[in-house]
Formats: sequence, structure tokens, C-alpha cells
Amino acid sequence: MARLAATVYVKDPETFQWVTCDAGTEPAPRLAQFILTPAAWQDGVAPTAEPVPDAAPTPGPADPVDAEPEKKPRTRRPTTKADD
Repeated sequence: MARLAATVYVKDPETFQWVTCDAGTEPAPRLAQFILTPAAWQDGVAPTAEPVPDAAPTPGPADPVDAEPEKKPRTRRPTTKADD
């Protein structure tokens, strides 16, 4: 992992809090992917992000994707007659 040449501030995507990444440290990969400035890194190159595996479940036979949900028929409320 690459080391930082400068102190940077990154917003954590999980907690939405600002995190200080000090110079000379190796930030966590989940934070390093947001530090895009090459001058912030000691070698002058921002590390490439590792591909994140797709966590979305694949639909099974009981969960058809193309089926449309059943629609309820539209009904109107009967009008009320005003007593004169």
C-alpha cells in the first residue's frame, strides 16, 4: 500500500464523519480510494481501487425479475348528495 506525503481529510462513506489521514501513514483502502490527488502520495501516483465484489443477490426462480406486479383496478368513490 502507498504512503501519504501530506495530511489529507477524507469523509468516511460509512459514518459520514471527516477522518484525518496523516502524512507518512497508509490509509485504509476504503478511504484511500477517495484520495485522488497525486501530490498527496509519496510516489506521486494515487493507488488504483480494487474491484468490489457485487453484493446484490441474484434473483432465484421464486423471484422473477420480469414479472409485473398485479395492479388493482381503479375505483371511484360514490358522490355524496347534499341534503337540502
